[in-house]
Amino acid sequence: MSAVAVLLWATATWLLLPTLADLVNLAQCLARRGRAAPDPGPQLPRLLFLVPAHNEEKSIGACLTSLQQMDYPPSRLAIVVVADNCDDATASVAGATGGQCLVRVDPERPGKPHALAWALDRLPVADFDAVAIVDADTEVAPDFAHMLAESGAARNVALQPYNAVLNRTRNALTRMAAVLSSANHQYAFRLKSCAGCNVPLSVGMCLGTDILRSHGWAAFSIGEDWEWYAQLTAEGIRVRSAWRGRISAQEAVSLRQSGPQRRRWMLGKGYVLLTVGPRILMSRRASTAQKLDAIAELTQLGPVLQLTLVGFGVAVATLGGIPNGAPLTIALLTSLVRPAVYSSLAMIADPQPGRALLAFGYLPVYAAWRIANALWGLLTLRDRRWVRTQRPP
Repeated sequence: MSAVAVLLWATATWLLLPTLADLVNLAQCLARRGRAAPDPGPQLPRLLFLVPAHNEEKSIGACLTSLQQMDYPPSRLAIVVVADNCDDATASVAGATGGQCLVRVDPERPGKPHALAWALDRLPVADFDAVAIVDADTEVAPDFAHMLAESGAARNVALQPYNAVLNRTRNALTRMAAVLSSANHQYAFRLKSCAGCNVPLSVGMCLGTDILRSHGWAAFSIGEDWEWYAQLTAEGIRVRSAWRGRISAQEAVSLRQSGPQRRRWMLGKGYVLLTVGPRILMSRRASTAQKLDAIAELTQLGPVLQLTLVGFGVAVATLGGIPNGAPLTIALLTSLVRPAVYSSLAMIADPQPGRALLAFGYLPVYAAWRIANALWGLLTLRDRRWVRTQRPP
C-alpha cells in the first residue's frame, strides 16, 4: 500500500502543477500592474497571411473571403494560399479569388509543416513584420488583423489569437468545446500573458519574421504548434495572447470525427514534452516561473481526463486504506479547482449559459470515450502518421 500511496501523491503533485503555476502567474501579474501595453508603433505592421491547404475546395472560399474582408489597409497585408499535394479544385478556387496561390507537388513529403517550410523559402518574408498561419477551414473576424497589430505583432514576438468555434450551437460536443476554448483563451492564457509567460500556440499563430529568419520553419512533428511553443519558450522568445483577435473553425460534431484529432494532439504534445521539455528546464533564457508554467502546460491533461483520474484516485485513497488518505484526497480534489473556476467563468460568459450548462450532461459519455481514446493513443505511440480530421457535414 505504501507504493500505491507514493504513486497517488506523485499524481496529486503532477495534477497540482498548473494550479501552482497560475498562483505564481497571478502574483507576477499583480506585480506588473500599471505597465504599458505593447506599443503598435507609428505604422501598422505588415502582415502576411499564409493559408496551407490540402484538398480544401469546399472550405477555402469562405476562408479567403473572410481574410479579404478584414478591415486593414491592403498595402499592409498579403494573402497567399499554399495548395499542397491537392487532387481537387483547391488551387482553382483560390486562384479565382484573385489572390496569390502557390502549388506544391511533393508526395514524398506531405503535410502542413513541409508545405509551410516550402512556401516560406519562396516568399519575400523579410518584407513583412509577421506571418499568420490561417488554416483553410477557418474564418477570421473583420478586425482580426487590427487585433494582431494592437496586441503587438512585430518581428521579434509571436502571438496566439482566440480560437473560437464556428458551429458552437450544433450539439453538446460543440458547446462544450466552445466553453473550453473560452476558458483557455479568455481566462487562462490572458493570465499567462499578463504575467509575462508564454501562451501555447495553435490555430492562427502569428510568428514574427525575425523569428522565422533566425529559425526557419522549425517544427515538423504531428504537434507542430506545441513544438513551436516549446522551442520559443526554451529560446526565451515571447509568445503573447492576442485574445481579442478571433479565428473560428468548425468543431467535430461526433466522437468518431473527433477521435483522430484528439489522438494527434495527445501524441504531439507528449513528443514535444520528451524532446523539447529538457531544453526548457535547462534554458538560461527562461525564468523559473516560465519553466514551471511551460512544464505544467505540456504535462497538463484535458479537464475530462483529469476529472476521471482524480475520481479514481479519491476512490482508492478513501476505500483502499491509504495512510493519510484525507490529505491525499484534499490534494487531488484541489487540483480540480482551477479547471472548475475557468470553466465556470467561461460558461457564465457564454451567449447561452443555460444551454451550455445542459450540454455538460453529455459529460459521462464523453469521459468514457476520452479514456478509451487516450488508451488507444498510448497503445499506438509509434504511429505518428497525420490522419486528416473529418469535416462536419
